[in-house]
Amino acid sequence: MTKKRTGEPWMPADDYGRSLPAFTVNLIVRDIQRSLPFYTQVLGATVHYSDPDFVALRAGSVEFMLHADHTYDHHPWNAALLSDAARGLGAELRLFHLDADQAEAKARALGATILQPAQDKLHGWRDVIVADPDGYTWAVGTPTAK
Repeated sequence: MTKKRTGEPWMPADDYGRSLPAFTVNLIVRDIQRSLPFYTQVLGATVHYSDPDFVALRAGSVEFMLHADHTYDHHPWNAALLSDAARGLGAELRLFHLDADQAEAKARALGATILQPAQDKLHGWRDVIVADPDGYTWAVGTPTAK
């Protein structure tokens, strides 16, 4: 695995791995610095740690991480990651209890892709569907009044 980080990480990788909840998400992104504004500004994520290889984040009650493509240079996905294909097709990540209209406005300000503008849906939520710079799709919203 290629690393661009200099110095020591925030904690040993095995300690971090053991600290994760039963379900978490790891997204492989082309460029950490390009992706971070989407996650911090649009999704309101808190960054626990960030370096050129890896980011540990929390959005609402969800712990998740980003790894840069170059950290997967010895992984079977490497050739596919080097292509320009959108990432995550067929998966919709959902983050609720975050205002859809505000998230949409922040996403537009960053030039992010809005796949579906904020709207009330029959499933009882007002949500917006946005894509991060690599094409990962996020549905963000709040419950509607009954």
